[in-house]
Amino acid sequence: MAYKISDSCAACGTCIDECPSQAISEGSIYVIDADKCVDCGTCADVCPMEAIHPED
Repeated sequence: MAYKISDSCAACGTCIDECPSQAISEGSIYVIDADKCVDCGTCADVCPMEAIHPED
């Protein structure tokens, strides 16, 4: 199961630097590529906005 970034993303860049599979792309809010996500949760752990959650 991949992770998803919600609308509360502040686009701070913290998660991009921590993602081991380079699954996060930049934009007005960031997006996680489900095909690249290895479900490690590192991005969710470091997100200061708590905007990253497991996808339903």
